[in-house]
Amino acid sequence: MSVEEYINGRLTEQINWYDKKSMQAKKRYMIFQTIEIISASLIPIVNGLVTESAQIRIIISILGSIVVICGSLARLGKFHENWLHYRQTCELLKHEKYLFLTSTTPYEEQSFQLLVERVESIISSENVNWSQLATEKREEMISR
Repeated sequence: MSVEEYINGRLTEQINWYDKKSMQAKKRYMIFQTIEIISASLIPIVNGLVTESAQIRIIISILGSIVVICGSLARLGKFHENWLHYRQTCELLKHEKYLFLTSTTPYEEQSFQLLVERVESIISSENVNWSQLATEKREEMISR
């Protein structure tokens, strides 16, 4: 495999994948957090209107349920953790790419082999992190 094939095929593809996944996880995290914050902030407002009304009690119950559901789904999906992990991996891969392309330490001699070793190590460690997160999710679901 040539340097260009590796950089364009493997490295750039991985950077794009981690970037996309990071943005998706961030978007999901922000949506759940926004819904949770709005619902939680509406509870005291609605409660202050009329406490004797059955409709108000139903609305408060629904809002409370939305808060619990959004918080639980965000934790279950680990969107915040995934967002941060994917973004970190994406930035590490970009860093390696630009160090290599500019022949900066440790790539002063354009060591393609070193680039491959470092990039694959980053990807491999991310795969190990993903495996651990998946195992934690599975154990969390079993314990419920």
